[in-house]
Amino acid sequence: MPDDKKELYDAMISCKVPDIKNAVENARKNKLAATEIIDAMGEGMTQVGILFERGKLFLPHVMSAAAGMKDAIAVLGPELSKSGDSTKRASVVMGTVQGDVHDIGKSICSTMLQCAGFDVHDLGRDVPNDEFIKKIKEGCTMCGMSSLMTTTMVVQKDIIEILKAQGLRDKVVVMVGGAPVTQSYADKIGADIYGETASETTNKAKAIKR
Repeated sequence: MPDDKKELYDAMISCKVPDIKNAVENARKNKLAATEIIDAMGEGMTQVGILFERGKLFLPHVMSAAAGMKDAIAVLGPELSKSGDSTKRASVVMGTVQGDVHDIGKSICSTMLQCAGFDVHDLGRDVPNDEFIKKIKEGCTMCGMSSLMTTTMVVQKDIIEILKAQGLRDKVVVMVGGAPVTQSYADKIGADIYGETASETTNKAKAIKR
């Protein structure tokens, strides 16, 4: 990992907002693209989630890291928009599944999808299953579900099963992600897209004709 990106990654794991701010400023001074900055921070945030799951970090650490991430997105927003794709793309419903209150990774993905030209409906965190279904019935043809805890991963599978039961599965591209989620799990539950990072998810979504 290049030094600029490593500084961003390490700053996220430090969970200290001033360190995160300084790392972002240094990366910008060194002409690192906004998407690369967000990617490196996203990798760090993913590791923060893993450490939280293992009991190495606690909720205040996660919230502090998330605050630093959100500040960075606010600063980088204009540049992300300029680098975006003007192509008109599908409507996407995004949300962190019910029972899970961690939403920074999902929020990063929502931002990058918007910059890529998708019409994003971000429902936030701890989203009831029927809210995803409602948005799909209203016309969203892509559905992104985030789970940051192993205990809530099953909800992603539950929503896919509901889509099947209601005859909606073939009408929507299902995307899953989150620290404990893997490609193997995505394949097992029948998801269409798994992304380890926000940029990977966005690129895979762009590659699907919908």
